[in-house]
Amino acid sequence: MNASEQTFHQIERALRKAAAKCPTQDDDPILTDLYLQVKQDSGELLIFDDDEQELTRCVVEEWMGNNDEDFYEKIQPLLQSIIQNNKELIDSINLLRPFSLVLTGEDHETVAELYLVDDNNIIISQELMEGLSEDLDEFWKKLAAE
Repeated sequence: MNASEQTFHQIERALRKAAAKCPTQDDDPILTDLYLQVKQDSGELLIFDDDEQELTRCVVEEWMGNNDEDFYEKIQPLLQSIIQNNKELIDSINLLRPFSLVLTGEDHETVAELYLVDDNNIIISQELMEGLSEDLDEFWKKLAAE
């Protein structure tokens, strides 16, 4: 999905506002995840903590009234790109590890994990995990055959 510069700035500003409301490095970490909820019909982007407390919201005009069936799949690369561009900001949030930024739909159902950090491992794309189950199954079969 192509996005305007205004859309990039709106989403980045929302991430900065959410980060400002999270614990700092001086505080004990109490949060484990942040949830980005996108409402397709209204174009709203809301960011929640893991207690479902709203941290911030904005309206992305380009998303308003978008009725595409694959809307959530189309916005994932955009959100991941913005998160990656703001990695330093995200990493400055004092969250319990492992933590993730999760894309959710209007009913708070998980659509995708956009960003996952577990100590030294950072996963930005689900493509890294594709085929993992099959690889593990094959590994166990070979191990059991020996």
